[in-house]
Amino acid sequence: MDNLDRKTHWDAIYQKKNPNEVSWYQPTPTTSLDFVKQFDVPKNAKIIDIGGGDSLFVDHLLDLGYQDVTVLDISASSLDKAKQRLGERAAKVKWIVADAATFKPTEKYDFWHDRAAFHFLTQEQEIEHYLRAVQQGIKPAGVLVIGAFSERGPSKCSGIDIRQYSEVSMAERLKSFFEKIRCITVDHRTPFNTIQNFVFCSFRKLQLF
Repeated sequence: MDNLDRKTHWDAIYQKKNPNEVSWYQPTPTTSLDFVKQFDVPKNAKIIDIGGGDSLFVDHLLDLGYQDVTVLDISASSLDKAKQRLGERAAKVKWIVADAATFKPTEKYDFWHDRAAFHFLTQEQEIEHYLRAVQQGIKPAGVLVIGAFSERGPSKCSGIDIRQYSEVSMAERLKSFFEKIRCITVDHRTPFNTIQNFVFCSFRKLQLF
């Protein structure tokens, strides 16, 4: 699926469905917030949420007092819904409409969060571009958290093929620039009462001299 088709696909989903009508909906993104707590991320840290859409992760970050949050998604419709939900607080967030497969960061972040965007990149060229962006867009000693469908998870999402990961395969993709800190598997219960198994891994950027 090329960039234009992917954008059209996701815009259509967000225009047609309410937040609790999509499988990835989480009232409280507990796993993601636990990683923020684990790393004791400072309130002035630069945080980016890749593929955040109208996820409630940004709401919780603002509630916790985080002051420099960026949300990126390919769908402008998803970000518009998030802005409407946040009201005046939306002005406290930086919003980027971009495809994770071609994103070129112009800032460097302390904490890069990606729940369920990375696994949609199935072409090697897309994956390599994304990993270069991650390497370039994270500060020295910065933290990366990626959550993707595990090898026990779905092979498709919203009608699109995804790439499944294990702790080993995810760490292998990132070992050139990142040190693996911790991986966990998590069962996400969807609004339709089905279970999706994720692998979440955290990494610290290597200090290369």
